Amino acid sequence: MSTTMTLKGQVTIPKHIRDSLGLKPGAQLDFAVNRDGDVVLQRTGTSPTSKADRFEAARGKADVKWRTHELMALLRGDD
Repeated sequence: MSTTMTLKGQVTIPKHIRDSLGLKPGAQLDFAVNRDGDVVLQRTGTSPTSKADRFEAARGKADVKWRTHELMALLRGDD
């Protein structure tokens, strides 16, 4: 499938590719050129080292035993 680039350098990503990558309007994308000269398109944040993935993986995992009033007493030095 081919497409035409606009004067601004914009192209339309074919629907079947958008669907297979799960792309929605506003999605962040990374472009790269491999050794064979092929352009590689990847959703930003799909790598396991991305900050969003690390934080999402940790969300809801804390096992906090402190109650707010206990923590505040400790921080204030209340006995």
